[in-house]
Amino acid sequence: MENEIVVRKFNLRDRQEIRTISCATAFMGQPGNIFFDGDDILADFLTLYFTDYEPESCFVAERQGHLVGYLIGTKNAEILAKTFIKNIAPRLFIKAISSNTFLKKKNLSFIFSCFLSFLKKEFKQPDFSQEYPAVLHINLTGGARGSGIGSRLINVFLEYLRQGKISGVHLATMSEHASIFFQKQGFQLLYRAQRSYFSYILQRNIPLYIYGRKLS
Repeated sequence: MENEIVVRKFNLRDRQEIRTISCATAFMGQPGNIFFDGDDILADFLTLYFTDYEPESCFVAERQGHLVGYLIGTKNAEILAKTFIKNIAPRLFIKAISSNTFLKKKNLSFIFSCFLSFLKKEFKQPDFSQEYPAVLHINLTGGARGSGIGSRLINVFLEYLRQGKISGVHLATMSEHASIFFQKQGFQLLYRAQRSYFSYILQRNIPLYIYGRKLS
């Protein structure tokens, strides 16, 4: 059918479309340029590990040759964290310096707000990587939401983890709507907190939810 959605494994030609969607949905489903000026660096931060270091754990939803959503993940959150700190963060820092990213007004506001959150110890949270070693991030374009595509992506990823004998998976979201969605997918709430680093934009704190699901 003309509008049939195909859910399949990621391949290299999907990389740029994933980066584009990640920036278009980075602010709780809205464009990331609301809070950050620099799509290339933002896309690196959000997707580079998954597409470049663990592409076998990524899946996409495609309609008529174009992506309408993706699920990027890892089997091992500890490896993700170590790789990000050792290989990706230095690269991002150098790129940001060379492009004057830190001097842009919008970015300075965001960095300062994150620094205030750090002082409030908002970034401290429990480590769920032992019981739930896998991690997933899922994003859909606006027109693809509410159509069952997200459920299909998650089911494919969960089966992939089961085949790899992974014991559990966890994720984080700041969206109330996404929170309801993940509960419907069988995820259990593991942790809830408040984050203030977008309060200078939204005039309010936002919740952070961490959900997990055990896999038999």
